[in-house]
Amino acid sequence: MIRPPVIAIDGPSGAGKGTVARAVAAKLQWRHVDTGAMYRAVAWKAIRERLPLDDEPAVACLADGAGFELSGPRIVIDGDDVTDEIRNADMDRAAAAVARLGGVRAALVRRQQELARAGSVVMEGRDIGTVVFPDAPVKIYLDADAAERAARRASDRRHQRPATAGVEEIRRELDERDQSDRTRTASPLKIADDAVRIDTTGVPVEQVVQRVLKVIRQRLPGVTVGLTALHK
Repeated sequence: MIRPPVIAIDGPSGAGKGTVARAVAAKLQWRHVDTGAMYRAVAWKAIRERLPLDDEPAVACLADGAGFELSGPRIVIDGDDVTDEIRNADMDRAAAAVARLGGVRAALVRRQQELARAGSVVMEGRDIGTVVFPDAPVKIYLDADAAERAARRASDRRHQRPATAGVEEIRRELDERDQSDRTRTASPLKIADDAVRIDTTGVPVEQVVQRVLKVIRQRLPGVTVGLTALHK
């Protein structure tokens, strides 16, 4: 059985993964999966159940048995819609903590691979092209300089921040998350050897989307659904 194609979009926080992945998925009329939201949901559930976030067996068991519903921007875990509750600074730190646990990553990687078997997908995260789908035909790594990533996160209404939080404070938070992601033993954040790196610093979103679509046309010449509209 031939698996439907996967477009893997990786990169650090604030690089534009979510915005670009959603736009590309809409252009292609494919499903979009935000894997980072899955880690956030697991962290939220662990906190709710009073599990220590460093208790790998317990949190991994939770991740393995959880029921996820991913529909557009919404994420539901075990019947609880946590779309808004997982987007704040506390959940950023909690998600980074559980993402370092090998057992949690193994459980969620299996779930992500199952999601892709249901049909063509644009999947964003930090290890999609290196671990989840190392054979993905299209791998994109988005990046941007630290100052711009912090400014974007500060203005992102999906990520709740105290009114007093300044860009420099957010930049420090992003630096901490980057360090955590790049140094963890399980699936560290890095660029796949065959990924196309796109620096989004100062580049309009639509221009980044067009560059990604150009790579898709080059690597998946048989994909035509939704692409004809791009040339109008």
